Amino acid sequence: MPVSSQVHIGTSGWSYDGWRGSFFPADLPKRKWLSWYGTRFNSTEINGSFYRTPPLGAVSAWHDQTPEDFLFAWKASRFITHWKRLSPRTADSLALMQTRLDKLGGKAGPVLFQLPARFGVDLARLQEFLGLLAPGRPYVLEVRDESWFDDAVYDLLRQHDVALCFSDHRDARTPWVITARHVYVRGHGPAGDYRDRYPEETLRDWAGHIRTWRHQMRTVYVYFDNDQKGAAPHDAQRLRELVAES
Repeated sequence: MPVSSQVHIGTSGWSYDGWRGSFFPADLPKRKWLSWYGTRFNSTEINGSFYRTPPLGAVSAWHDQTPEDFLFAWKASRFITHWKRLSPRTADSLALMQTRLDKLGGKAGPVLFQLPARFGVDLARLQEFLGLLAPGRPYVLEVRDESWFDDAVYDLLRQHDVALCFSDHRDARTPWVITARHVYVRGHGPAGDYRDRYPEETLRDWAGHIRTWRHQMRTVYVYFDNDQKGAAPHDAQRLRELVAES
């Protein structure tokens, strides 16, 4: 498991065809993309797991293709967040997810639960769901409805050491309220619509926050989801440079 004051910066997913040539070498076979990615970044967010639980063999291959200190963030299945909406009936799905995290071993990092846009605040349901989570792992909640931005929600997340995802998605831009020992940032692009590079000023501001969080001995995870036209890896690399300068 990650230790305090580490910083993990990468992208949400890595196998985008549009990154060929703009990030990945044009002649590099796609089967080698993750290994090459691992020479540039120390972490990635597994985004495809939201749509379909990957086979154990694929998860094992991801583990073997990355450096020893590489870390995977896991985006939980939409069955948990969108179809069952954090219902207690998600216990089997959580157990299935755990088999994949076990396969990643020490490279398994935080787990992100992203709620749908039309899922309003439900404190009782959230409290019951958090009680289902296995201890000892960093968990993150990303919301897409502004009704969740409430002190009672923040207090509940703090009780369980669950981070409120700092998301700039256009549906609900999250206030940067710390609720856990770890911090998780998801960048969806300047307009929150998965495209365009971030201005230098924004990345410098994020680097300043990361500097503060490191001094507070928090583990930091930052993933760029502005995947169109290869913006994400370029922004991730620039943020890494800025953090290294601080």
